[in-house]
Amino acid sequence: MLLDKLKNKKDRTPAEVVVQDVLKIKKDERVLIIANPSTSEIAQDLYKASEAQGATPSLIYQPEKTSFDNANQEVLAAIGTNPDVCFSISGIKLGKDPAATANPYTTEDGQKFSHIFDYLLDGKKSMRAAWTPGITVDMMNRTAAIDYKELQNRCVELEKLFTGAVSVHVTAPAGTDLVIPVDNRKLLFDDGDFSKPGTGGNIPAGEVFISPIVGDSENNINGCEGKIVYDGSMTFSDGDSIIETPIECIVEKGYVTSVKGGEEAERLLKTITEAETRAMEYEKQGKLPEGMGKIYKKNARNIGELGIGLNPAARITGNMLEDEKAFHTCHFAIGENYDNDAPSLIHLDGVVREPTIILKYADGSEKMILDNGQLTID
Repeated sequence: MLLDKLKNKKDRTPAEVVVQDVLKIKKDERVLIIANPSTSEIAQDLYKASEAQGATPSLIYQPEKTSFDNANQEVLAAIGTNPDVCFSISGIKLGKDPAATANPYTTEDGQKFSHIFDYLLDGKKSMRAAWTPGITVDMMNRTAAIDYKELQNRCVELEKLFTGAVSVHVTAPAGTDLVIPVDNRKLLFDDGDFSKPGTGGNIPAGEVFISPIVGDSENNINGCEGKIVYDGSMTFSDGDSIIETPIECIVEKGYVTSVKGGEEAERLLKTITEAETRAMEYEKQGKLPEGMGKIYKKNARNIGELGIGLNPAARITGNMLEDEKAFHTCHFAIGENYDNDAPSLIHLDGVVREPTIILKYADGSEKMILDNGQLTID
């Protein structure tokens, strides 16, 4: 067990660091841990670390789920008990919520959520959480016990720089050249501080990310424009892989219009196409509200995220949970975004190596925040 094998500089295990420093779990709090058999070692260490804090943990297992699978009903019911803390320790994904997909949860301000997990975390803000799609023992050991204060300081500095930015221009040696509109979009953090209700993120933590403005040609709203060349790693419906042959995606008015490359490009296009097809089928089957099939299908090609990796212990391994946090990288997601205005059945992250990122402001000024992968804010 991790609890017995590894101690960090402060004589704590990675699980103890996560429980004490990241979630700040307290006595008598209810902690739900959802895992697969493949992630049981990490899940049990989090259970023990939570119990040691005086919390009341519960651990539930389900089979591994892909991007298109539903979570077990028992798992969804357990989340529905509204625990103080929820850990999703998944080999691939937590799984979808079919009831909420068909009839979304709606907050008082009109936001809709297609999963009970997201509703309690981001809607009601009654729960805090950490999720780890693809976590391994090695990754936990290497990347979880970092200097979170340093990470949080970098996130705060980047938030200041993104404030007032109207667009972001990303270029990279492999050929990426994309302009991303972000006017009035808020920069979000995965900074390792998930101590307040309504906060959550990945373990390993270590990124900032933003949802580009969703393109809408009918209303003259511009989306992302240009080209993404993925040359690090990529998420597919059945898992993640390091990219051997770069994937070139042409983006027009916010949507991917072509995908070129080798075997990985074919795999990406297959996942996108499957999401488009399933969206229409789900509406016919009543799994999506009437009229939403077309929207979900369209957003299967949406650019849903620009993220920047900030975890100094992370590296590109072919596991997106870690890869998207790696220094000297950025990532773009195809599919659903984080502002709840581009629902989709998929959210496929892909890593770009050594990007140069320039923020542009309404007054015409610019600020470079990454130069060939190097942060310029330190």
